[in-house]
Amino acid sequence: MLERLGEVIKKATNRIANAIFLDKNLMDSIVRDLQRALIEADVNILLIKKISDKIKKEALDERIKGVEKKEHVIKLLHDELTNILGEHIQLKLKKTQNKIILLGLYGAGKTTTIAKLGNYFAKRGSKVALVGLDVHRPAAKEQLRQLAEKNKLNCFIDEKENNAIKTWKKFEKDLKKYDLILIDTAGRHSLDKELIKEITALNKEIKPTESILVMPADIGQAAKKQAQEFKDAVKISGVIITRMDSTAKGGGALTACGETKAPVYFIATGEKINDLEEFNPESFLSRLLGMGDLQTLIEKVKSVTNEGKQEEMQKRLEEGKLTLDDVIEQVKSMGDMGGFDKIKSMIPGLGNAKIPEGMLGTQEEKIKKWEHIIKSMTSEEKNNPEILKKQTSRIARIAKGSGVNNSDVRSLLKQYDMLSEMIKGGSDIDMSQGFSQKQMQKLMKKFGKKKMRRM
Repeated sequence: MLERLGEVIKKATNRIANAIFLDKNLMDSIVRDLQRALIEADVNILLIKKISDKIKKEALDERIKGVEKKEHVIKLLHDELTNILGEHIQLKLKKTQNKIILLGLYGAGKTTTIAKLGNYFAKRGSKVALVGLDVHRPAAKEQLRQLAEKNKLNCFIDEKENNAIKTWKKFEKDLKKYDLILIDTAGRHSLDKELIKEITALNKEIKPTESILVMPADIGQAAKKQAQEFKDAVKISGVIITRMDSTAKGGGALTACGETKAPVYFIATGEKINDLEEFNPESFLSRLLGMGDLQTLIEKVKSVTNEGKQEEMQKRLEEGKLTLDDVIEQVKSMGDMGGFDKIKSMIPGLGNAKIPEGMLGTQEEKIKKWEHIIKSMTSEEKNNPEILKKQTSRIARIAKGSGVNNSDVRSLLKQYDMLSEMIKGGSDIDMSQGFSQKQMQKLMKKFGKKKMRRM
């Protein structure tokens, strides 16, 4: 998403840093490239003009000289782009019961987002309940129920009740035992009087701690009008932007929310349950520039890991007992994050690198093969794969028993070696908390630079 803008900003930064003089011709050229990229990203024209004028003025200010001037202009460029994305405001839960109501028009992705948000906070220790108060869209209740069941989330819906307030009152007593209650509401094709009336009534009855607007990125600059209307009508406290993976117009939606001072809490970057991340303008820009975003990566790891299983693995690692089952668990987690290709932009230095597909393979077919292979092993072989390398007859037996080739068994053993190498020295590794910065550097060094040299 927005790769073109990232490339232009990087190029502009390099041209400024390497220039002998920052003259008018150079700055005009840089600003023109930036303007085109911002227009492609659907950023408001008046906002683009404002940024362009400020950069030109500062760059040609004769009071600032030499290297200081270059640094000043580069910092200005970064600061202005960060500012148009809005302020970083986190969605913080209170210690007492949190009631978050999700609002939005038809097709914005509220129901899917509510499941992603529930999963996000459940993995961080909250006791979560999803409540279906969209009583108008026929499939809404069933969709929420299926998403909740699939992701092991508690869900409260009434298939027969067509009154949202009556549904809420029916479950209100049962919901008191939950830390976080996420409430799905009905949408309309536009913010009409009926929708405002229903949302206002629900707000009065529920008294939510947060009212969050869900908007798709592909509405672009129209996000400004929609965010302002919802803000004026129902006092929204924040925004979640969906479909950030599929459109260049994400720049328009993000900057529009920044203009209305409606903080973007999260962005949804795909269809999977874990494709939700906290929006931080500085981190977002850092990724656009290929500088990585380790904090978001660590948060993403937390979103896909099962805390109980990770603690068990941590214990085995401390005892030096990595098993093949651990390998499967970690590869599945990587798949849940969207695969290495999707997360590499978060690792400094790997943003634009072409990583071989087999490096940390996540294909479902491969995982299924490996699971069949492990079922054909003895307990000794599963828990101590090293013995397989010394006895090729065992590999042949396992391959025959699981209906695969010898090379498939060796592929699993290779994955085991890669994971073992990455976590060697286990004392500084806490799998339950995700990868540390030190581990990310190890990952880069061992699997990034080494692989890239061969290409």
